[in-house]
Amino acid sequence: MLLEGKRALITGSTSGIGLAIARAFAAEGANVMINGFGDKDEIKAICAELAKASGATALHDGADLGSVAQIDKMIARCTSEIGSPEILVNNAGIQFVSPVEDLPPEKWDDIIKINLTAVFHTTRLALPEMRRRGWGRIINTASAHSLVASPNKSAYVAAKHGVVGFTKTVALEAATAGITANCISPGYVWTKLVENQIPDTMKARGLTRDQVINDVLLAAQPTKRFVTPEEVAGLALYLCGENAGSITGANLSMDGGWTAQ
Repeated sequence: MLLEGKRALITGSTSGIGLAIARAFAAEGANVMINGFGDKDEIKAICAELAKASGATALHDGADLGSVAQIDKMIARCTSEIGSPEILVNNAGIQFVSPVEDLPPEKWDDIIKINLTAVFHTTRLALPEMRRRGWGRIINTASAHSLVASPNKSAYVAAKHGVVGFTKTVALEAATAGITANCISPGYVWTKLVENQIPDTMKARGLTRDQVINDVLLAAQPTKRFVTPEEVAGLALYLCGENAGSITGANLSMDGGWTAQ
């Protein structure tokens, strides 16, 4: 199996894109630590499912990625229980839809902390052991909004642009160490993050739910369909393989043609 014996930490992985990536990695034999919030029994069942698929270990850590101390503890626990992560997927993200002048400052701070600052902290903690071993994969979930902007998403757009710049810098710093760092930038994927922003967009733009889906979300994607979590997971898995060893510092679009326009 492609990832047999490897250790992967995936943030924001109790649902959506992160969970699809965890499942793809487990199916290829990886030990995985998932992270995120949710029902305890559901998370326990997810870990059991992942362990069965991988024949290895699957753990959950509920660290709040807005807290540096909790991130430190999560990395330390991963290192202690399954080993230092050789594959780090920074997928956790939050969103808030609002015009700039109405955006609560605390919402700006929260989005920057979870979507951007947490990426720095997990990376700085995982990199030293990757360097020591001479191998590592860092995969950051960015967004089509790392390349283009949309109204009412200033904090999210700023954070995702920042993730790309940070990823490029890490890729250059680690280029001779057997470590790659890349972004995957999906268009709209049908996840809780997207579903939960629909009411705010309805309010901000005075639209119905169907209008938001068809005239706002999918209007940007020439394929006129949502990207699937499994498609993103497939690309993440490819980036972990040896054939992707020369792909680093890249921002890989998976947006149904959105940013080709």
